[in-house]
Amino acid sequence: MPALGMAQETGKLLKWYKAEGEQVTKGEPLMEVETDKVTVTIEATEGGQLASVMAVAGQDIPVGETIAYLLAPGEKAPPRLTKVASAPKPVSPSPRPSPQPQMARPVIQPSRAPAAARARNKATVVINASPIAARMALENGIDLAEIKPYGGRVTKDDVLAYLQSRGHPASRVRVLSSPKAKRLAKELGLDLATISGTGPFGAVLAIDLPLPASSKAAAPVAALPEGYSEVALSTLWRVMAEHVTQSWKEVPHFYLVREVDASALMAAHDKFQGKGGAKVTFTDMLVKLVALALQQHPNVNATWVNQTVVLIKDINVGLAVGVPDGLVVPVIPKANELSIPEIAQRRTEIVERASNKSLKPQDIQGGTFSLSNLGMHNIDGFNAIVNAPQAAILAVGRIVERVVAVDGKPAVRPMLAMTLSCDHRVVDGLRGAQFLDTLVRFIEQPLL
Repeated sequence: MPALGMAQETGKLLKWYKAEGEQVTKGEPLMEVETDKVTVTIEATEGGQLASVMAVAGQDIPVGETIAYLLAPGEKAPPRLTKVASAPKPVSPSPRPSPQPQMARPVIQPSRAPAAARARNKATVVINASPIAARMALENGIDLAEIKPYGGRVTKDDVLAYLQSRGHPASRVRVLSSPKAKRLAKELGLDLATISGTGPFGAVLAIDLPLPASSKAAAPVAALPEGYSEVALSTLWRVMAEHVTQSWKEVPHFYLVREVDASALMAAHDKFQGKGGAKVTFTDMLVKLVALALQQHPNVNATWVNQTVVLIKDINVGLAVGVPDGLVVPVIPKANELSIPEIAQRRTEIVERASNKSLKPQDIQGGTFSLSNLGMHNIDGFNAIVNAPQAAILAVGRIVERVVAVDGKPAVRPMLAMTLSCDHRVVDGLRGAQFLDTLVRFIEQPLL
């Protein structure tokens, strides 16, 4: 199961495009997965024969878990560990002679030791170690050759025992884990080093934590009063609700509001019309101006990681797009390097794919700043929730004529209201105000 987002822990398999036993070509659609943000089609990373399918449609699967194998000629799938009641029916493939069969590679997220660990261990002696053991050794600066395994290969427990024998308590060992698992472990007083993980390279996920029985028991559901009815929510909507709830609880929000004269923006917008290609919208122009403002204020194009601010080199602007099942935020990568017509073309493509539930994994990855425009729905202004782990989101309302003071006299001008929502851990009031001031200057003189 692929990891398609920073905070994703599971994915729902919606369907297989191939049945067990069928041949698959590299780049061919292999399966459809519903992630915490969107439904995507996963393509085969290489060609081969689909075998040992261990997951069925409708199943929620931890990220990194092997769900099938692709066999190259002469390869043999390992024994199936889990029988599935309704796996795809096999197609009788032509037999392939293999005097010395090799073990197959997982379809996605293969469990391999890190490159640095492999490079360090390539010698006359081959060290057999589990992926998490190799990763922990690399993270803690240990030579795997120094560890004597209890069994046939070096495991996580062997690394922990080695560290403890050298005076390193388990609580100080760096263990791969998801942000949610770290938070829950801290709240429950659990030691991540003592928990076996099921994520990529053995990372500990939230589902791996031994939660108290009281937290697992479902609260009794009261009967709904007469006249009330429950809405069947999509997975996208449920996860969106969880995401915004977590962001609202964990991100210290504050808001900066500006109004700007949009006369020049409207004039520039008119100049782009009728020149061929995708229709240029105000959103396209704002994406470009936002990206250029971020280029001048890199401390806003940042995130909060491990109690510190981390600046991000690429400027990837996400667009909040409403779809029937919820909200998705596809991304326009390196928007500062694109022309406005190029942005319009990219925006047209990703919005169409979002509406058709055909977004690709790369469409939703890597966003560093978000833009939410409700002006086309006649909204004057609003406050948006920060799309964590990003540090800020710009909420844009409609352009509406207002009476404002110009040179000391009342005048009617098309005004645009904007609200910048910020994560105060990354962007303080001064930095946010400076960014917004630069953006306002760009909107007032967009052709420059």
